Amino acid sequence: MDKVNSAVEKMKMLVGMEVEEEQATELEEGNSFSFIDDFNRDCTLSTQQRLYGFAICFVTGLAFTLLDDDHDENDAMLLFTKLELSIELASSLLVFFHPIKFGITFTFGNLLSLGSTAFLIGPKRQLSMMLDPVRIYATAMYLASMIIALFCALYVHNKILTLLAIILEFGALVWYSLSYIPFARTMVSKIMMRCFDTEF
Repeated sequence: MDKVNSAVEKMKMLVGMEVEEEQATELEEGNSFSFIDDFNRDCTLSTQQRLYGFAICFVTGLAFTLLDDDHDENDAMLLFTKLELSIELASSLLVFFHPIKFGITFTFGNLLSLGSTAFLIGPKRQLSMMLDPVRIYATAMYLASMIIALFCALYVHNKILTLLAIILEFGALVWYSLSYIPFARTMVSKIMMRCFDTEF
């Protein structure tokens, strides 16, 4: 029964619900305190605030990722109609016509979506999960690909390089996302090796 209570208290701490002070100190016992720990203690959010922050960042990130801003001001009111949204989604997927603009919005959308999970689990846990030895290389590859995409789009202004950087960023996003699913990267690696195996 103590294990169940301990698990429930850990889940409450994970989503930001208030825990009895005595149990919280027992759970945090043995942890070293750092800047992130102080930040987490000083910036506590309620569960509702965390969910609102997550939803706002995630929806904004999704909008940046999928929508293209080829509108004039008169079309802004029509954006949320079903027809306009489907046309907008189709035009945003045509990366080949505006790869620089798409690279910028796709990368900022990814950053916002990545930041949205920090609202749910907290910045300390987000960083510790990203820097976990299992996914440290996937994280580094993902963050580096975002930097490369922004560099190609904002500084170089080359459509071909930006398109290649977007493809690299998308591949890194998929690989980073697969790192959270047990055995997913191994399975995908084996499938890809079988698909591209040249031996008969």
